[in-house]
Amino acid sequence: MIEKIADFIRSKIHNEIPETAIILGSGLGGLGEEIENPVYIDYKDIPGFPHSTVSGHKGRLIVGRLEGKSVLCMQGRVHLYEGHDPASIKLIIEVFKSLGIKNLIVTNAAGSLKLDMPPGSIMLIKDHINFSGRNPLVGPNDENYGPRFPVMNNAYNASFREKAKSIAKQQNITLHEGVYLMVLGPNFETAAEIRAFQILGADAVGMSTVPEVLCAVHCGINVLGFSVITNYGTGMIEQTHDHAETLRQADLAAANLTKLVRCFIKEN
Repeated sequence: MIEKIADFIRSKIHNEIPETAIILGSGLGGLGEEIENPVYIDYKDIPGFPHSTVSGHKGRLIVGRLEGKSVLCMQGRVHLYEGHDPASIKLIIEVFKSLGIKNLIVTNAAGSLKLDMPPGSIMLIKDHINFSGRNPLVGPNDENYGPRFPVMNNAYNASFREKAKSIAKQQNITLHEGVYLMVLGPNFETAAEIRAFQILGADAVGMSTVPEVLCAVHCGINVLGFSVITNYGTGMIEQTHDHAETLRQADLAAANLTKLVRCFIKEN
């Protein structure tokens, strides 16, 4: 199935051979509109490819040029809370590997666990905590894609993070750095859970990203990750969580995130 999907995508993108894939989270699909000479492939048209059903996710691949480099963009991801099996996310990343992807940039919308990292901020992910109870690497392992026991000591590539921080400084963009904690969702977290996550050392919380990163590391793909902060965790301030507000706050930070990603691709 992996090679069948990869062959289908190759048949649509002609001579483009992207080395970098970008996964765009809630409200962050605008970067995909900046890709030049785009080829659009709806997930629903790809045999065996999982579909995204969440508002704010267009659900298509875009292959084209960004800063003169060939890229593949997922304009909308699939989430475990939609009912997808973790193996669906593993399949996507293994298709990327089969296509020749070497670098993966992941983005997400997340809640802040720090009062000094308000909505509208961007957090560079330096590590993660998997609190979802799911792991896409469970099951038989194919050594053609990666080892049975992948190590996670450099899951978010250190040299990529240093480059991102340097770019942010050059562009006068405030870039926080911290630990991302993934929950399964789809409900927002309770105030008690937020306090527990803070004690565990997390800086932001969300419902995605970790499965893709686990699979990318397994496949030997370098990862760079960003969280756009859209709200404070429950109980930190007086607020009511709302997915529409998540999209609005993501939109506010999207311009800076787009600039960071474009500069990184240009320099990498």
